[in-house]
Amino acid sequence: ETAGFTCFPGQMWDRVLSKVKKAVVFMDDKCAESLHWNGGATSVFESGARNLKQFSSFEAGGENEPKAVFVVSTLLKGRTADIIQDIVGLSHFQYCVVFTTVAHSIHLLANNVTAELEGNPVFEQFEDKLCEWMGDMNYTAEVMHAPVVFAPVSPQLFLAPNFAHLFPLLPRDLETINTKRPEKRRFGSLTDVDLHSLSPELQIEIKSLASAVNSMFESTSTREESFALGPMSRLIAGELANHPQAKNRRKTAPNKASIVFIDRTLDLTGAAGHHGDSLVEKILTVLQPFPGHTTDVQVDMLELTNLQHIPDSQPTLAPGCLAQTQSSTARLLWETMLASKQKEAVMEVRRQLVEAASKENLPIKMGLGRVTPEQLCSYVQLFKSNWGALESHCAVIQLGLATAQTLRHPTLPRWDSCLAFERLLLQALGDSDFAGVLRQLLPLMKPRTEECGPDELLVLLVYLYSLAGEAQIADDEEEEEKVERELIGALTLVITRETELSPLLQKLTGCGSIEELTMERAHTAVEGVFDTLRELSHARDHLKQLNSVYTASDGVHQAMYRPFLRQVLEEIFHPDRPESPDIEHMSGGLTDMLKTGFSMFMKVSRPHPSDHALLFLFLVGGVTPSELRLIREVVSAHKPGTQVLVLSTRLLRPTDVPELLFTTQRLVPDIGV
Repeated sequence: ETAGFTCFPGQMWDRVLSKVKKAVVFMDDKCAESLHWNGGATSVFESGARNLKQFSSFEAGGENEPKAVFVVSTLLKGRTADIIQDIVGLSHFQYCVVFTTVAHSIHLLANNVTAELEGNPVFEQFEDKLCEWMGDMNYTAEVMHAPVVFAPVSPQLFLAPNFAHLFPLLPRDLETINTKRPEKRRFGSLTDVDLHSLSPELQIEIKSLASAVNSMFESTSTREESFALGPMSRLIAGELANHPQAKNRRKTAPNKASIVFIDRTLDLTGAAGHHGDSLVEKILTVLQPFPGHTTDVQVDMLELTNLQHIPDSQPTLAPGCLAQTQSSTARLLWETMLASKQKEAVMEVRRQLVEAASKENLPIKMGLGRVTPEQLCSYVQLFKSNWGALESHCAVIQLGLATAQTLRHPTLPRWDSCLAFERLLLQALGDSDFAGVLRQLLPLMKPRTEECGPDELLVLLVYLYSLAGEAQIADDEEEEEKVERELIGALTLVITRETELSPLLQKLTGCGSIEELTMERAHTAVEGVFDTLRELSHARDHLKQLNSVYTASDGVHQAMYRPFLRQVLEEIFHPDRPESPDIEHMSGGLTDMLKTGFSMFMKVSRPHPSDHALLFLFLVGGVTPSELRLIREVVSAHKPGTQVLVLSTRLLRPTDVPELLFTTQRLVPDIGV
């Protein structure tokens, strides 16, 4: 069933690759990240491209390069159009092809055209502009839509890097929306907000996401039933259900699937927590991100060379990475790392390195027992002097190095400190009021200790506040405010005492360096953080059944976090197929009205997410590696025949969560215009 879907991202890239022969290719970061997991730059050069460059006004083609291909993830107007004009103006092109991931219908919307028009007039206009910029109306220009949106990080997981910063709205966003509306037309809650009351930018973002999902179903001839949990998911699912092209497809499509959209905000405990026992979560957290990417990380390749490590110098060596799309052995190893518990994952990394070394007759000493980073490094070192072996097994070696560098990373012990502290907070929640639990955080709020820096403290605060509703009812409201004020003061101090600001703190305070940071700016930033934190525990208020992710201690068992996703899946696969009050079916409007009219006379069964053997889960705002494992476990326990594919906006590490909550322009995303 899933074969068609697994091929879909690559097929969309094939459209682009079919045009790159003899061309200079200019590509923006979001498309480059999608390509990175779809065969990478190799596939562009194998298709005959002359060069691959960043999409930037500082780049251009050479004198003897008459053909250009542009691949962008944005509307062809504003900033994007300016950059294309700059590049074309500095070059000598006679033939330009432009691919945008944004559908023509959305270009019409962005230009305020509501009429149904024949053909693709916006693209045709842009073709004329391109010829104008090339300097001759007889030159050739082609503009088309290519939904190269999905990065197949594994066969079970597609990410959409274009939408890495799309995140469900919070109550403070509702206030902002309401201030622009007349008194009588204000929304009571986020669930009431409709698409048209959002900013034009966010509308375009949501429509683009629905359109990308629609092209996936279109290309695989699938008729889908959409379901949603959470306000943002409702908007996206509703948009997909009413998509103009989808109506015809649903009449004739032979394949069937269910898709359930879920807002990340319904379970921030899982996203901020360190309980996942996942090797990949740790790799993503401790290694530096790959430049311009939200998912992949840099693997230091120095150990494979005879170069000396010079502290604080700029590396001269290109980094390795996790996306090893060209080697099937490495792909399978990566899937194991992504979906297994840490111990199994590390054992498999060792096994693959040993296997590679023995294939090449390298003098391997088999180690049994615990896998240590030193042991993994000693295996990697064996390949150092043998170029042929290194080239054959480079992909597996990069995953081995990523594992070793993570396991011996100086900041890794913080992971376990956070985990121990989260467990402590979980128990405390059942035993005292929220002020009492908050008080336990105060001793941690000291200038940088070994255990916790400010980034970790922010993650812990999210973890705790996401569970605030589970604490005992307080007798004394003022006590909570008092402890909060102490925490705000302490955290402000911690941030100002840093020697340098992490990327998260730079975004949070709006200061590029510690020198710019004043006590006042830090204090304002931390106050803003607490305004957002106080609202987090209300995200599930509108749910009737799935409204808690916490089980208190019963004297025998400890208090526990119950993942929201597990609860949703157990609900979907329940043998009695109850109709869940929280999983809302979104359909294309009219037919639903008719069904309710008929149901008085005959039994009409409503669609249920478990109706089809293929289930898509779309996590709006990110998914964690340990949730991928959880999905696999629940499905094989409850309904082994079901194929589940996970779609999401990003693969989360705990520190992404404060960034998305406290520093992201959720209401007015940057759509490149």
